[in-house]
Amino acid sequence: MPRLSEFYGIVIYMYFVDHNPPHFHAIYGEYEAVVEIATGETVRGELPRTARRLVEQWRVAHVDELRANWARAQEPAELRSIEPLS
Repeated sequence: MPRLSEFYGIVIYMYFVDHNPPHFHAIYGEYEAVVEIATGETVRGELPRTARRLVEQWRVAHVDELRANWARAQEPAELRSIEPLS
């Protein structure tokens, strides 16, 4: 599972040729959430409130890059790193 970004102890991953809807995985310590790219909805799992808020800020700032990486992952092709939340 390629690592796309890491910030404040949160790591963002995306699997190759994964199921719809387009999403990414956010891992923070013992927590993991699957987050839909388009809506920010948590499809599965959970994150603590502050981590969830930070992931949502990052998603909004990078939604186009996430969509492009999702398309690459379905080919599959190399995924591009995305700047962390600063």
